Amino acid sequence: MKKELKRTAALVMAASMAAGLAGCGGSQPAETAAAAKAEAKGQETTAATTEPAAAEFSYPMEKGDPLQYWVETTTTVSANFANLGDTPFAKGLMENTGIDIEFLQPPQGQQKEQFSLIVADGDLPDIMEYNWVSDYPGGPEKAIRDGLIIPLNDVIEQYCPNLKKYLAENPDVDRAVKTDDGNYYCFPFVRGDAELRNTIGLMLRADWLEELGLEVPETVDEWHTVLTAFKEKKGATAPYTFEYTNNQYLGANPFVAAFDTSYSFYIGSDEKVHFGAVDEGYKNYLETMHQWYEEGLIDADIATMKNDQVAAKITNGTAGASLGQAGSRMGTWLAAAQKTNPDYDLVAAPQPSTEKGKKAEFGHVEVAYSGRSSAAITTSCKDVERAARLLDWAYSDEGHMYYNFGTEGVSYTMEGGNPVYTDQILKNPEGWPVSQAMSAYIRGNYNGPFVQDERYLEQYYTMDQQKATPKVWGAASSNGAAHVMPPITPSSDESKEFSNIINQINTYRDEMTLKFIFGDADISQFDEYVGNIEKMGLERALEIENAAYDRYKAR
Repeated sequence: MKKELKRTAALVMAASMAAGLAGCGGSQPAETAAAAKAEAKGQETTAATTEPAAAEFSYPMEKGDPLQYWVETTTTVSANFANLGDTPFAKGLMENTGIDIEFLQPPQGQQKEQFSLIVADGDLPDIMEYNWVSDYPGGPEKAIRDGLIIPLNDVIEQYCPNLKKYLAENPDVDRAVKTDDGNYYCFPFVRGDAELRNTIGLMLRADWLEELGLEVPETVDEWHTVLTAFKEKKGATAPYTFEYTNNQYLGANPFVAAFDTSYSFYIGSDEKVHFGAVDEGYKNYLETMHQWYEEGLIDADIATMKNDQVAAKITNGTAGASLGQAGSRMGTWLAAAQKTNPDYDLVAAPQPSTEKGKKAEFGHVEVAYSGRSSAAITTSCKDVERAARLLDWAYSDEGHMYYNFGTEGVSYTMEGGNPVYTDQILKNPEGWPVSQAMSAYIRGNYNGPFVQDERYLEQYYTMDQQKATPKVWGAASSNGAAHVMPPITPSSDESKEFSNIINQINTYRDEMTLKFIFGDADISQFDEYVGNIEKMGLERALEIENAAYDRYKAR
């Protein structure tokens, strides 16, 4: 089956075949198939991982069999290339390392479904990028025990001097990319600088603020004043808009954080895991949002909004404030709106608090390593050294520059000791937006197994409004980094139990949150709401999360 998985079309065919087999009862469970295959290949894999490394090594490697690399691509790649392997980035990666790569891509939005089908088949690509922490039941240790991926301790020691050095110099990342049993399992995507972890926040119409004589709001009360003015004096029918169904923005919701809590799990000042949606602060958030909804200050359509609808409202004057990334949202909206309204302007706002002059305790901050886009070597890989050398190159000085900036003289030049993107990126001759031009030559502007460099962001943000966002949304704005959940992993048994509990809780929380905001449920029912969540097993879920967190700290 492995040789049939050639390109996206082949993956779709494999999906159909696997689905048909499953319907006839002819396929093995994923864990059984993978474990059986791993046992059959045990001697082969062991030999590959224990062979001594050569005393001297340099890139590019001598030619050998191509490696199959399974990865979900971003829309900024697929806009211009049918396959990642067709990009200048991929061609240069193969040239620099000497390793031919056959990229296998699941259809966008179907990564999890395609992953399950390939795993059920039991014959895997050599390398798979996946979030083994959150998307594989039981986490990466379970994936190792199921015979899907190999532990990397000996592999890193023998073949990966660059990753080994990086992990030794960054103990927090080192701890995050191990399992509770001490097994390294992936080549990680790491946000290498603090400013790369603050890319989502509030933004609002700066030109309206100036016209109305208002300052950038810092507190919840000031936001109420500003949104009221946008409605009454600028005619905004949806003063604050965002899409409630986007989990990324729900987790970053600044108005939940303003009341010293979170939408989901967080680390409290007692170094314990808590569930924010049952806190008193969450009740205060719901009361405030309901008041704003009744006053017409928040978009009545938040439950059904999509990205293009938010973009339309924030650029045509229907809305005056929103939430999102400085790159794909602020920059895009500014460029679009200024074509017809040169005075249109947006400004970033800090994480709001409930008290003037008080630094917010909570706020959206990403951890350096979250688990996403982790490249693991599978048990089907016959040349582990070759796969490891390919992935390790990204953590070398040369590889770091390549992943973040591309090829010197083509996509960047060195000026004053710093890499500066060329017009091939910033003024692409094909007319591609900067984000698409970047994705053709680098992986710096989307996730992958490498260390992201903040110097990419400094240039990706071409507008002054964007350049100000990392500091406005960062540590100066909140103590959010102290409360963000690290990439903990419940055990296999815990994971199944936890998933059953939290899926039920999350569904109920989301339904009731909208009911409280829209007034379909009265805030006097909050205690009943909390009681229902507790009956669904919240205490047990917290026991599981706290046990996993304790194990994480002990790594």
